[in-house]
This record gives sequence, structure tokens and C-alpha cells, in this order.
Amino acid sequence: MVDFTQLITKILRLCIVLALLPVVVRAQSLDTALTQRTIRLEDVEIAPTAINTNGWLLLDQDIKTELDGGVENLYNFKFDRAEKQFRSLRRRYRQHPLPYFLLGLSQWWKIMPTNITEKSVDKLFFAYMDTAATKAEALYEQDNQNYEASFFLAASYSFSARLHAERHNWTQATVAAKRSLKYLELSKQANGLSPEFLFGQALFNYYAVWIADEFRWLRPVLLFFPKGNTQLGLQQLRNVAANAVYTGPEAKFFLLKILSSERENQPAEALQMARKLATTYPDNPYFQRQYAMQCFNNGYFAECEKVSSSILDKHNRGLTGYDSFSGRYASYFLGYIQQMKYKSLATAKDYYQRCLVFSEVTNQTEGYYLYATLNLGRIAQKQNDAAAAQRYFKVLAAKSDRKSALYKEAQDYLKARKKSARPAKGTVLAAGQ
Repeated sequence: MVDFTQLITKILRLCIVLALLPVVVRAQSLDTALTQRTIRLEDVEIAPTAINTNGWLLLDQDIKTELDGGVENLYNFKFDRAEKQFRSLRRRYRQHPLPYFLLGLSQWWKIMPTNITEKSVDKLFFAYMDTAATKAEALYEQDNQNYEASFFLAASYSFSARLHAERHNWTQATVAAKRSLKYLELSKQANGLSPEFLFGQALFNYYAVWIADEFRWLRPVLLFFPKGNTQLGLQQLRNVAANAVYTGPEAKFFLLKILSSERENQPAEALQMARKLATTYPDNPYFQRQYAMQCFNNGYFAECEKVSSSILDKHNRGLTGYDSFSGRYASYFLGYIQQMKYKSLATAKDYYQRCLVFSEVTNQTEGYYLYATLNLGRIAQKQNDAAAAQRYFKVLAAKSDRKSALYKEAQDYLKARKKSARPAKGTVLAAGQ
């Protein structure tokens, strides 16, 4: 049975992925790339000479050089420094959407580490994205071939749609997604101007195929869109990741998520990407915990231990973004390593208990929370602490899926415990018992 709310969210995210596309061209099939065919302008990633790009900040090399440090500060969670640079740009280009969009993106990354549950900057985020859209619309009204303006309209509305969808504001999400799609269609005339624009096309090429495979009944709807191409999308994402200034970090982030997914299952390359992001942005809690997770999943326990210890240290020192969400990951990994590698049950028990606390604080009582509970129960068994073991297995039975191995192990223990507690048949109880 498909959960309706989750389904609507995924459909909206399809619209949002489409809305992010500043360029949409027909995806070239790798099977036909080597055959002769008619070449059309929309198939070639070049800039049409008729477009006047004067004043386009995305293509201004001096601005790129100036903002390179600001973008680095943003993704390294030095928000004050980044926003100072973006406000400096705003003072000089008050009528351009770029500084407002970057200020909005800064708010977005304040939300990201909390799995998008943090709401304290929602209003500021929407204000910046709305202003970016307003400034971009003014530029577009002056020149309907200003495809940079179309890019910012599509991008601003798409980010707004994404957060509205996360907040279950379906009407606002739908309106914003519809608007972004409008400007997406308009911006496709500027294909190939820079890797920044290619980012959207890459996402479309990959996720159009993903959506068609995951939701086959949506295929008739997808007939109205260009066909996707998974391998081409990955190739383009790698291009953007290597060459783009503004969208480069986002491309690396999407590559990490895609490569580590069950669909692609490329753990070695995912680990390489996670390591690159974590090394480039050492104070980004989201990238650090993704790096720790990839190390853990790939069996690089020494590396995982080092990263996880660093995460907890930064959490203890109160670094920006290092909250209970990151602590939950790190404490579980360290508990597992202490239990399985060092055989230090007391230390493992401490980390697992910290994982439970972090999970309960963030209301993330699944996944690592359940496995931490399981391992605490097993440790209690080894330490002959029947009361603690029973307590942990009761929690596990109550919170795990009834069809899961976790539930079965919990039930098996509780049944055995109950059976062993019964007096044997024929036992004569002493008086008073």
C-alpha cells in the first residue's frame, strides 16, 4: 500500500527536479551516439550567438573568482563569513537575483543537517527566495531572452517548492513548482552556456528514468517530457562537479546520494566522493556524517572511527550544525566499533546509550536507534543483566517492524525469558509463596 503523503511528496519532487533545470535538451542515447543522425541546435551544448549575455553574473569570471570563497564558506558552515560576502555583492548589484539567491541557499544549508526539520529560518529562506524571484522577473520583463533570469526564477521557485513540500504545504508547493516549470521551459534556449546550467539537465536525465522505474503508472505523464538517460545524467553531473563554481558542491552532493543508492550501488566511488566533500568542507556536519557512514558501510573502520570521534568532539564544542542528528550517527558507529573491533563492551554500551538519547531528542527512533537497542540487549545478555536485556528487547519489540529480523530476535528472547521464569511442573511452593 503506497502512503499517499509520501507519494505526493515524491511527485512534487519530480516537478522540483524539473524546475531546477535551467537547460532542458533532448537526452542523447548512448546507444545512438555513434550513429549518423541529423544534428539540431537543441541537441548541442553551445551558446546561441544571438543571445546578449551582458550583465549575466553567472558568466562573469571576476564575480566567480570573488564568490569562490563565499561559496566555500557557505558549504563549510561559516555562514557569517559567507553572508557577509553575499551582502557585499548585494550592495553593488541590488537589482540582480544572485546575491538574494545565495543568501537563501545559506538558509537552506542551515536546515539540511536536521533532515529538514529545523524551522527557525523558514521565513528568512522564503523571503530571500521570493526576492530573488522578484528581481529575476524584473530582468526577464526587460528582456525575454535573459535566460539567466529564467534560471534564477526556476531555481528560486524550485527551492521554495521543495521546502513547502517538506512542510506539507501542498498548495504553495504546487504553485511554486508550476511557476518554476514555466521558466524552466523558457530557459532551455540557453543550453550549454556553462556547467552551472548543465547541472539541471544532468538531474533531469538521471531522475526522469528513476521516476519512470519507481512509479510505472506515471509513465503516461512522463511522455510529455523529454526522455531521460541515466548514464548521460551521471556523466553530466561529474562534469558539473568538476567544473562549476555555484552548482559544483550541489552536484557532488547529488552524486554521493546517487552512487550510494541501492539503484547504482557503487560504494567505492560513493566513498571517494564523500571523502572529497568531507576534506574540502571539514566543518560541514552533513558531509562529515555522510563520510563516516560511507566508511562504516565499506568496512573502513579506522577511518570511520576517526571521523566519528571528530563529529562528537565538534558537537561537544558546539560547532554550527553539529547537533543531535550528527551525534546519532557518530555514536552508533563508535559503539559498533568498540563492540566488534575492540571487544570493549562497557565503552560500546556508553556509545549506544548516547545514540538512544540523540535519537529520542531528534525523534529519529528507527534505523540506528533500533540497532543500538538490539546491541544493548545483546551486551546485557553477555553481562548476565537479565533485567536490562528484557528492558531493551521490550523496546525493540515495540518499535521494530513485525516482519523484521529485529522483531523476531526480540520476541524470541522475551518468550524464552518468560518460559524460564515459570516454575517447573510439579514444583511445590513453600508456605507463604
